[in-house]
Amino acid sequence: MSEDEQGESGAGQEKTRGTGRLLRDRNAALYLGGVVVSGFGTSAMWLACGIWVKDLTGSDGLAALCTFALWAPTLAGPALGTLADRTRRRPLLVTANLVLAAALLALFAVDTPDRLWLLFTVLVLYGTVGVVHDAAEAALVPAAVRPELLGDFNGLRMAATEGMKLVAPLAGAGLLAAYGGPRVALLDAATFVCAAVLYALLRVREPAPEPPAADWRKQTAEGARRLWRHPLLRPLVTAGGAGMLLSGVSGAAVYPVVEALGRPPAFAGVVYVAQGAGSVVVGVASGTLMRRLGGRRFAACGIALTALSAALQSVPYEGAVLAGAVANGLGLPAVLIAALTAVQTHTPREWLGRVAATANTLLFTPTAVGVAAGAALVETVDHRLLLLTLAVLRLLLALPLFRPSRPAVPEPNSPPGQAG
Repeated sequence: MSEDEQGESGAGQEKTRGTGRLLRDRNAALYLGGVVVSGFGTSAMWLACGIWVKDLTGSDGLAALCTFALWAPTLAGPALGTLADRTRRRPLLVTANLVLAAALLALFAVDTPDRLWLLFTVLVLYGTVGVVHDAAEAALVPAAVRPELLGDFNGLRMAATEGMKLVAPLAGAGLLAAYGGPRVALLDAATFVCAAVLYALLRVREPAPEPPAADWRKQTAEGARRLWRHPLLRPLVTAGGAGMLLSGVSGAAVYPVVEALGRPPAFAGVVYVAQGAGSVVVGVASGTLMRRLGGRRFAACGIALTALSAALQSVPYEGAVLAGAVANGLGLPAVLIAALTAVQTHTPREWLGRVAATANTLLFTPTAVGVAAGAALVETVDHRLLLLTLAVLRLLLALPLFRPSRPAVPEPNSPPGQAG
């Protein structure tokens, strides 16, 4: 069945699917509860740790190093994700949350600059366990949530994550200012314990994985090859990675954009809130949109919206900049949701941990490269020219995804009529 036909058949069943049905699904509701709870703690901690280091040392570089410590383990995503294919995923999720809860308690000992090594060690562990956690979650979701609800689930997961980013950082900063960093770590640890309980309550039949036929390195390579050779997954994941690279470049331009408006740097916070609001909206609507458009066209429309966003933000008018931020928030998550849903739909479950982790590495690592490139470009190139160039590049990136994909060979996880 072509993707056009899949989109039409999905639209005909719209009344029987969607967000309401998803939230009535016990496993989906528990999963999303875990995402909301742990996401709140994580968002609070990620901002607070940088402020904490800045307060202790006065160093901007060391404060920025906190974010690097959290993201660095994603580079080893394919290898770390293989763990999720070598053990049961639900116990792995529970264990991962409890390990992070215990590790965060060690931060009560961080009260002087000479103990910052402990904070950075915990942050690297945080990022490492987070990669394994995300791989295990992506692999377990198709067993716990009905196949026709995967798009809705991934969208609501994105909405929940982005929603927490709007409120949790302020809560974390306030808690840090009032009671110090250890109290933020305690809050984060408590959220991980709550998430572990919610994951433990999932009702899912999960057979023990077969003993691995190859060593760890070969298993990791097999997962990467499977992703790259798949005719539906490769275009979505590569488009998503390229889109995130360009988003990193445009993100570095936010302060020149704000300066062109005659606003103080703090106005960037308003821009980010507008973007976050757009991400929440598209997350809630993504399941419906994917059924109507198909995964490829949904991703293509999202990338096209980010092109519109870059064009709007090149205009020195506050309304245009904020509209561009909303457009970016609406568009950027679309390709990520489409890619993850396609991975879950078209990958056999015994491969899903390593394939999902490889996809996450290819999708999210380019952001850091884009930010670094953008930081250099905004110093040498007029930000308006840079943004207009990004708009053209994003349109070129979207165009191939508007073309119908060739049919893929059905996979064990692939329900009838599910778009890739």
